[in-house]
This record gives sequence, structure tokens and C-alpha cells, in this order.
Amino acid sequence: MSGLISDMATASLAKFSRALVENTYFNGHPDLIVQGIYKNNAVQSGSEGVEIKSTRKAGGAVDTHGARQQYMCVFVYGVDNATEPASERSAMRFKEVYLAQVMESDFRSNSRSSLGTKTATLHKSGVLKLREGWIYKESES
Repeated sequence: MSGLISDMATASLAKFSRALVENTYFNGHPDLIVQGIYKNNAVQSGSEGVEIKSTRKAGGAVDTHGARQQYMCVFVYGVDNATEPASERSAMRFKEVYLAQVMESDFRSNSRSSLGTKTATLHKSGVLKLREGWIYKESES
């Protein structure tokens, strides 16, 4: 679900942006890049753009495929997976959105299992930096 939401957010942001477009390089980084900076708007690993992530974890802590200096935008969403019958469940909704420039030093590396891919996560002060860049927080009504 998180991958699908990230892809949809990336496409929507690109559609309505004046300067950002989707990175056309398959699995390229970042997801959104500044239009015209890279040939054919494609880059395997670039620095001019925004990486889009999504998670159900409140506060926006999310794994990435590597620690790097980047603008990172995190969408936190909520789903109702408890109400029964399922047809009575509330719709998925966005609860928080964060945007911040983070540095390689804001990450900690995660150990990987024999089947896993190496990942990195913002450490405590990195998460605080991300949270300072909040764009939207659902009210607690």
C-alpha cells in the first residue's frame, strides 16, 4: 500500500507542479526531479528533486534505500482495518505530511537480513528535523 500511495502522490505532485516532473529513470532517485536538469528528465541517482515516501507510522519515520542528502516528503496515512463488516470501514485518509531537507548524517543504517535490502532510517534528530517541516497534520477532534 505504501508503494502505491507514494507512486500516486508522486504522479499527482508532478501533474500540478510548475517545476517538478516524475523521474523517468526506472527506480531512479529522487522520485520528483527539477524539469530540464537531467537529460530526458531521467536520472539514476540525482540531487535535484524530492524523494516521496509514505507510511502508516505517525511522525513520518520511514525506511529509505540509502542515507543521502535530499529533500524528502513523507505522507502519513491511516486505514481502518478493524471495523467489521469491512464494507463499513472508513476510507483511507492522510493524517500528516512532512517536507524537509535531510543530510546523510541524519540517518542511521539498518542491519539487513539474508533476504533483505540494506536500508537507512532517519535517526532521532533526523526525524525531529523532518517533523519541523510539517505541511499538514490532521486535527485531533
